[in-house]
Amino acid sequence: MRQIPVDTSSAVVMVAKTPQVKVRDRRTGEIATDMETGAQLMTVDVMFAANEEVEILSVTVPEPGITGELAMGTPVALTGLVARPWENDFNGQRRHGIAFRAVAVTSLADVAAAAATGSKAA
Repeated sequence: MRQIPVDTSSAVVMVAKTPQVKVRDRRTGEIATDMETGAQLMTVDVMFAANEEVEILSVTVPEPGITGELAMGTPVALTGLVARPWENDFNGQRRHGIAFRAVAVTSLADVAAAAATGSKAA
């Protein structure tokens, strides 16, 4: 399946909803895991603002890729963000959309605080 890299360099990205465990099967409660590493998958809803437009994206991330305090409104960096088109048939209805996945979601507030603490120590 094709993956399309997403350039986030000119976007403002903030947490819209704190990370949640991704459920693979709602009927059984099975938790989704990364096929390559076996890591539990999480979803993080983010506000993605670019080109004078704002959207809420639900991004899937392996749990080890979530770093820092990701409270609502926290500015974040999305590492390795890709978009993947999908399509399926469900109860005779054809559905389609775009799924977003990132290698990591990092709190920029924690990075800024660490930088400020480091500069005060010098």
